Amino acid sequence: MEARAVVRYIWFPPRKMRKVVDLVRGKAVDEALATLRFMPGKAPVYIGKVINSAAANAEHNQGLERDGLFIKKILVDEGPIIKRYRPRARGRADVKRRRTSHITVVVAERKEG
Repeated sequence: MEARAVVRYIWFPPRKMRKVVDLVRGKAVDEALATLRFMPGKAPVYIGKVINSAAANAEHNQGLERDGLFIKKILVDEGPIIKRYRPRARGRADVKRRRTSHITVVVAERKEG
C-alpha cells in the first residue's frame, strides 16, 4: 500500500529544491522530517509539509501506521515560469524569471522480512 501527496506552483526554483530532496529520498518519514527540521532555508519547510501530508494520507485513507512508512518516491518537477520585467539603463528592460516547482511525494509501508 502506498499514498501520495502533490503540491503545485510553489514559488521556489526546482534546482534548489532538488538538492534538499536528494537528502531525504528513501528514508523513513520521521527520520526525513527530523533531517529537514534542522536545515536552513525555505525549501525544507515546503518539502516537510508535503511529506507530512503524504503520511497523513497514508494514515487516514489506507489505515497504515506512521512508524512503518518510508519515502518511496519524491520528485520535483518544473512548473510554469512567471515572468516579471525590471527596468534597466537606457530605457531597456530585463526579464526576471520566477521559477516554480511541483513536488510529488509517495510514501509506502516498509516490508518486514
